[in-house]
Amino acid sequence: MKTSDFYYDLPEELIAQKPVEPRDSSRLLVLNRKTGQIEHKHFYDIIDYLSKDDVLVINNTRVIPARLYGLKEETGAKVEILLLKRINLSSYECLLKPAKRFKVGAKIRISDNLSAEIVGDLAEIGGRVIEFHLQSGTLEEELDRIGEMPLPPYIHEKLKNKERYQTVYNKIPGSSAAPTAGLHFTQELLEKIRAKGVQIVEVLLNVGLGTFRPVSEENIENHHMHSEMIEVSKETADKLNMAKKEGKRIIAVGTTSVRTLESATNDKGEIEPCKKETNIFIYPGYKFKFVDSIITNFHLPESTLIMLISAFAGREETLNAYKVAVEEKYRFFSFGDSMFII
Repeated sequence: MKTSDFYYDLPEELIAQKPVEPRDSSRLLVLNRKTGQIEHKHFYDIIDYLSKDDVLVINNTRVIPARLYGLKEETGAKVEILLLKRINLSSYECLLKPAKRFKVGAKIRISDNLSAEIVGDLAEIGGRVIEFHLQSGTLEEELDRIGEMPLPPYIHEKLKNKERYQTVYNKIPGSSAAPTAGLHFTQELLEKIRAKGVQIVEVLLNVGLGTFRPVSEENIENHHMHSEMIEVSKETADKLNMAKKEGKRIIAVGTTSVRTLESATNDKGEIEPCKKETNIFIYPGYKFKFVDSIITNFHLPESTLIMLISAFAGREETLNAYKVAVEEKYRFFSFGDSMFII
C-alpha cells in the first residue's frame, strides 16, 4: 500500500490549538466498524457505551519537559533539542534543530547549571546521542526548571498549564509526547466508569519517535518504526488474560495502548508480562490479537497512526469517518476531539 492511500484533506482551522475545558466536554464520534454507523456525542457520553463486561486499558506514562534550547560553545549558534529516549542517567537519544551544524564532539551550553556534549550519531533518524553534564542536582530537576513541554509543531499557541498536556492518570515520566486519547478523561468520569463495574488496568509505553515520526517512504512496508519502551506487569497481564477468557471487551485507550497490548501478546493470544522495546508497525492486513475496541483522537494524514486505525476499522471506513468529522467541524490532532471505534 502507498502512503498516499491514507491522505485526507483537512482545513487548517480544524487543527485544535488548545484543549477544551472541562476535558470530557470534547466531542466524540462513535464508529461501529461492523455496520459503518456513525454517531455524534460528547466524550462524557462514553459511559453509555461501557458496561461491567469491559476492560479499559490506559497508558500511565508522563510527558517530560523534553524541549531544551542552547548555544554551541564555539560559535554561539542556537540549537533546539528534543529528548527522545533515555539511554542512561546522563544520556539521551535526541533530535536537534538545526542538526547539520552539530556533529559528534560539539559542546552546548543550555543553562548556568546544564551543559551537553554530542557523543554519538543516529544516522537512521537524523538524530544525535547527547550526554548531559550538571553542576548540581538531577537532570529531572533541571528539566522541570528549564524544559518546555514538547508540543507538536502544528500547535502555535503557548500552553498556559503544563498539566493539560498530561493525562489525569499519568505516573511514570519518560514520554516526549502525550498519549492524547487519554487527555479527555477527568477523575470524575473515571470514577463513574469504575462505579459502573468497568475494570481499568494500566500499561506503559514511553511515547517517542516511533509514534510521531512521519512516513517518508512511498511504500508503507518500507517504513521502519523507531523503537519505544513498553512495560506490562504480571498483575496487569493476569487481569487482562482472565478478562479475555471471560469474554470481556478489551478497550485500548489510544494507539500507544494498542501497540503495547499487541506487542505483549504471544502466539496463543495471551498477554505476557514484559519490559522491552517495541517497533511494531500496524497497518491494513494486520490481524489484531487482543484489542476489541479503540478510543483514539483524529490523526495526521499519511501517519502511522491513521494506518493503525485503518487496520482496525478498515481504510475506507476510517477515511469516511474522517470525511464526516471534517464536514461536522470536529477538532483534530493532539488537543482535538475523539473517536470510539466499537
